[in-house]
Amino acid sequence: MKITKIRAYQVDLPLHEGSYKWSGGNFVNVFDSTVVEVLTDEGISGFGEVCPLGPAYLPAYAAGARTGIATLAPNLIGADPTELGILNEKMDRSMRGHPYVKSALDMACWDILGKSCNKPLVTLLGGRFGKDFPLYRAISLDAPGTMAEMVSKYRGEGYTKFQLKVGGVPDMDVERIRAVRDVLRSYEVLVADANTGWTQHEAVRIADQLQDIDVYLEQPCASYEECLAVREHTAKPFILDEVIDNISMVVRAVSDRAMDIVNLKISKVGGLTKARQIRDLCVSEGIALTIEDTWGGDIATAAIAHLAHSTPSNYLFSTTDFNSYVTRSIAENAPMRDGGRMKAPAGSGLGVKPRIDVLGKPFLESV
Repeated sequence: MKITKIRAYQVDLPLHEGSYKWSGGNFVNVFDSTVVEVLTDEGISGFGEVCPLGPAYLPAYAAGARTGIATLAPNLIGADPTELGILNEKMDRSMRGHPYVKSALDMACWDILGKSCNKPLVTLLGGRFGKDFPLYRAISLDAPGTMAEMVSKYRGEGYTKFQLKVGGVPDMDVERIRAVRDVLRSYEVLVADANTGWTQHEAVRIADQLQDIDVYLEQPCASYEECLAVREHTAKPFILDEVIDNISMVVRAVSDRAMDIVNLKISKVGGLTKARQIRDLCVSEGIALTIEDTWGGDIATAAIAHLAHSTPSNYLFSTTDFNSYVTRSIAENAPMRDGGRMKAPAGSGLGVKPRIDVLGKPFLESV
């Protein structure tokens, strides 16, 4: 099988709640997503999606993804999309770094692989653990009372895990965490995700003020070294996210005992091929995972679901249903939340059928 053509589409994904806010005063009103279609000489096509969380979150942005895909795509014409290791080596030789550019292409080729052998990706990625898996809900940064009120809304939708966006003024963040914890039930889980928004001394001080609170701390500071210092200071369960961007960082962090959980984002590490490597390493070392992406619609959510559902249940801390946050559906048969849980699609490959009428005219057609 050979790649004969690569198309790419741009699609806006407006939010149900109007905006999404996190540390540093950052916010997004509409997610700017890029969908890739890889066509082959055997008539099988695969789809992938990459949706950076604006330009201020990670070293990634939507226009950069599209420029990078347009640059990289001609190098993949004639390659076998089912040979994922060879394909990734070819992408890495053709373009140094920029893993988010490669993610949608890798995802689309996994979709082709699954379709070519008539298997869902969850099977190819390790098998389906259980009938479904738990989801978390992100609570956008806001006033303490407003964030606490959102818990009741999301609880009504079936969620029992809540990722609280903090990383603002430290004393206000403590109020936010306490306000939300006060309305949570004993079995519900709270994660305080600073998204690199605190300095080391602020994070240490906040951790001390939360000694009586049942809460996970996620990525308090910008650098790995700062996070490690906070980790060594507190007994709180610790999650690393933004600094875990390749398998070498995972090896280093495991050696340093720097975290209890890794937040694994598919596009941050370059696609499903490398995400699976990191997932399997973490499981072998006893590290649990939140499996997700920077953002996305139905296609990215399907990829997340397949990787999450093929993760041993006792090591899957959580994941999320990004397509429920947005108002626009870009694919049929996408996985959907059911009582705070979700499952990977049963169809071959990603198991979804993109809505070409919604995606519109491609901005790229590389042959």
